[in-house]
Amino acid sequence: MDSADLTLPGRRTAARDIAGMPGPAGERTGADLVRFLDAMPAAFCFLDASWRFRYANTGAEELIGRSRADLLGRSLWDVVPATAGGDMADRCRSAVDAGQPATLEIPWPAPARVEGPASTQPPGWHEIRVWPGPDGVAVEIQDVTERRRAADEAGRAAARTALVAQVSAELSGALDGESALGRLARLVVPVLTDGCIVTVVDREGRARDVGSWHADPARRELMAQYAQVRLEALPAGSPVARALRAGTPITETIDAVLRMMRRGPARDLLAAIAPATAVVLPLSAEGRTVGVLTLYQDAGREARADDVDTARLVADQAGLAVARVHLQSQQAQLVEGLQRSLLTDPPEIPGMEVVVRYVPAAEAARVGGDWYDAFLQRDGTPVVVIGDVVGHDTAAAAAMGQLRGLLRGIAHHSGAGPAEVLGGLDDAIASMHTDTLATAVVARLEPVGPTGRCGRRTLRWTNAGHPPPIVVAPGGSVEVLGGARGDLMLGVDASAARAEPAAGLAPGSTVLLYTDGLVERRRSTLDEGTARLVEQVRELAGLPLPRLCDALLERLLRGTPEDDVALVAVRLAPAPPAVP
Repeated sequence: MDSADLTLPGRRTAARDIAGMPGPAGERTGADLVRFLDAMPAAFCFLDASWRFRYANTGAEELIGRSRADLLGRSLWDVVPATAGGDMADRCRSAVDAGQPATLEIPWPAPARVEGPASTQPPGWHEIRVWPGPDGVAVEIQDVTERRRAADEAGRAAARTALVAQVSAELSGALDGESALGRLARLVVPVLTDGCIVTVVDREGRARDVGSWHADPARRELMAQYAQVRLEALPAGSPVARALRAGTPITETIDAVLRMMRRGPARDLLAAIAPATAVVLPLSAEGRTVGVLTLYQDAGREARADDVDTARLVADQAGLAVARVHLQSQQAQLVEGLQRSLLTDPPEIPGMEVVVRYVPAAEAARVGGDWYDAFLQRDGTPVVVIGDVVGHDTAAAAAMGQLRGLLRGIAHHSGAGPAEVLGGLDDAIASMHTDTLATAVVARLEPVGPTGRCGRRTLRWTNAGHPPPIVVAPGGSVEVLGGARGDLMLGVDASAARAEPAAGLAPGSTVLLYTDGLVERRRSTLDEGTARLVEQVRELAGLPLPRLCDALLERLLRGTPEDDVALVAVRLAPAPPAVP
């Protein structure tokens, strides 16, 4: 190698120094510099302005897989064609054009060569530092694969830790446990897997897929469709079925699962999703399997032990959440049963039809104190009641039962009008139920005339802080009685005066009493909710009374309500045909 071969950018060293001849005191000779560069723990080379090798140390020989003699005078892009395009070439050329140093990390490819010894360096991540100068560019390449691997592993570990914390927070703090379980699939993707389906077993032993997700947006809809049909199509020997039966983790290739499945939509969808393997982890609680977590991994994804351990922690959290869902369901059934046992069927009342409906809230913790009632006073006058005890728990439901019984007893014994009846109930609350607050409407349908044979009635009512009654005339016109809220609610001031307005009802008229769960919505006012109710009543006014009630609930609730809903509808018999 002659002296020109070792000329570095911006520095020229005398030929005699490179040849090892003595130089000024303290100055390194060319031979010393060659030995120093060869001993570097990194690849180092110098390229001229045309990117031809002018010098390469031992590290560069090992990295590229060619001898020094084979490299000198040849272009970098010819020696390692894989570097000719892409980020490395662009960054290196940009650094030279700008005359500024540059550093980049790239996956160094296996050398593409025709002849010469094989590289002893396996492909991995390398850090490339480029120093441009007037005569060319100096390049240092250092293997940072282990550093990169350690950083990636630290990142994955942090992601796994954050995932477990997020799953714990989501599942333990959710009011609607089943909805939280449905979102679980989105949490584990892509940290632990490429695709996921969450399966829950209810208390009757029925398995249902409640959530799915995939890292690839193009496959999410396929995954959702597959989750709708897969449980009916999976055979008894499938990983999901075996994990549900045995309560043990199962890992299987998708090719094996496809061979088990019958031809049909489920098999076609799984083939279109095209995962490589499925890992099924049981969700356990109280010593039994209450669901499974199915992790679908694409080809090339390594099932790392740390990922599997984290997935098992997630499955444990999900199992506890399923147990809470079962407990919530059991509590909801108990409280709903209590309420339904207190809400008796209305009596048969001559000259009118009475229909009642009750819909419990979506969440067990929000089952509350809504109630309805219809009965006859001692003189035979019909009375209808709607009420709501403040609170959403079993205590509210128990208080509801007590207030309902008290009001019925006061009204029947006294034979008084609505205002006096509610005044008596308010006095009883002040004496016996001091911690109870409630709203209510009491309405009495008084016959007109000595016999009431004309079919007309007078609706006399009083309202203690409850949504107002609605009257539908025989022709379909709708009227909201009173203001948005009535007088003071029950349990605040037993001495408060209560109004008792009255309105005439023609034969065929309909009266609707309801609780606020029918009209109140988040991000919506009570007036807006009442307007929606009036609009729907106007459209449905001509329906038979049971169908009218069912249609109102279906249109206004759109599924299970956020709060309890009670509804009482009374329709007067139509006027008899005129006698010639």
